Order: sequence, then structure tokens, then C-alpha cells
Amino acid sequence: MINPFKTKKGLGRGLSSLIGDNEISDSKTTISISSIVRNKYQPRKNFEQNSLDDLAKSIRERGIIQPIIVRKSDEHNDKFEIVAGERRWQAAQNAGLHDVPVVVIKADNLKSLEFAIVENVQRKDLNPIEEAEGYKKLIDEFGYDQDKVSKFIGKTRSHISNCLRLLTLSEKIKKLILEEKLTQGHAKILVGLNNAELLADKIVQKRLSVRQIENLVKVLKFKRNSAKTAKNANILDIENQLSGKLGMRVNLTNKKNNTGRLSVEYRGLDQLNRLVDIIKKNY
Repeated sequence: MINPFKTKKGLGRGLSSLIGDNEISDSKTTISISSIVRNKYQPRKNFEQNSLDDLAKSIRERGIIQPIIVRKSDEHNDKFEIVAGERRWQAAQNAGLHDVPVVVIKADNLKSLEFAIVENVQRKDLNPIEEAEGYKKLIDEFGYDQDKVSKFIGKTRSHISNCLRLLTLSEKIKKLILEEKLTQGHAKILVGLNNAELLADKIVQKRLSVRQIENLVKVLKFKRNSAKTAKNANILDIENQLSGKLGMRVNLTNKKNNTGRLSVEYRGLDQLNRLVDIIKKNY
């Protein structure tokens, strides 16, 4: 049987190699649209309505050209779960179809997730956060590491790593990315910044470009560094002496009325325990 899902070469394994002729349990057939449920591992959460409307119009005129890939549902009796083609399924419902062409394959949960990610990445349908969450599922639930994800998807390891770093952003910022109010370029700059949410608000309100926000971050960092270097020489000397004694970074802030704050930055429990021991021995 000729595989109907040939895809462009060069992007990971591709849908064609994922399906494999030996995994197809039934040839192309038609089933009721109501007997299909969505893929529980579908990484894509947002389906652009105008695009769905255009596809629905095309389906009304020409039908579904490429069948939907499904597997037997392990959660719903007499139902089939989408493996690839959810957008076509949604558009078919909007077009008023009662039956749709499908190919039933044998696929476990891992294969189902792999299909969904590859299909969306190949078509560039995924939002950066959705893409990152898909990779994280492969890592957390199916034992992939970043190298394996990289080889499987056909993207560089640095691309996978940068995607995953976006998940460290706050829920507020991730929501702005999902709503396409922030681009992936903006998001990369915000990762790891203490004032990330404040900068995100500025980007949205003033419609700042990636270049503009890069320059703004440089200015803010320069101001912080300038403030540090503007410290009194005696204060800096005390900080350096304490840092040398403790082996940890020390920051001393002294106000005009000679009140202030002394903070010690430790990295790991070993340093914390050592700091506690030093204080106990001397006081």
C-alpha cells in the first residue's frame, strides 16, 4: 500500500516514517464525525478562527483531500482518537459534514504525541509555548532528553533548549505569548529577568520591537552596573573583605543615616551550612 502521508524530507523523521505501512490496521475508510474525539496529547491549544473558516469553506467545495489519522480510543468505547488532523476535523464540523475519511493506525501514547508534535512543527502551526510544552511532555512523560528530541524533530539542540527556557517565564507572560501579543524573539530576551513582567507590559503597551527591547534591557543593566560602581570605596572594601572571608558574594547597602542592609548570597546547602557555622562559632 502506498503511504498517503509523504512529507518533505529533512525535518526529523516526518509523518511518513512515523506511520509506517505495517502500523496501518485499516486502509482508508469513512467514519462518522461524531465517533471521533480529539487527541489528549495535542500540543496545539489555539486554532485561529479565520483560518478554520477558510478551511471549512474549502472542505465544503472540495471535501477532505487528506484523510484524518486516528487510533482506537483507550478511554471511550467505540470511539476513535485523532492522531493527526485535528484542524481538518474541526473544520469538517464547521462545514457540516457527517462523515470524514480516516486511516486507522495502531499507535501507543508516545506515538500519538510524536505524531501531533511533528505534524504541527512541520506546518509551523504551534505557538512557541505550545511547542515547548510538547517537547517537555516527551522529556517528562516518555524519557526523552534534549538530544533525542532534537534528532527526532529535526531541530538543533539549542532550538529545543531555547524553547524549553520559555516555560520558566511567569504564567502572565506565557499567556501573552499564547495570545500572540509577545513574539518568541521578545520572550527570549525576557527569560531570567527579574523585571520581566514589567518589560512585557511595556512591549504590549508601546508595541516595542525586539531590537527596541534589547536596547532597553542594555540600558537598564548599564544603570544597575553604574549604581554598583558608584558605591563608596569604604563600602566596596568591606564587601570585598567579607566576600574573601566567607567565599560568598556580599552586598552592603548603607544609607545616609548609617542604616542599611547586609546580604550574603549562598549557592547550595553546603554554603548555607558553612555560613550558619561561621555565625554560630563567632557569636
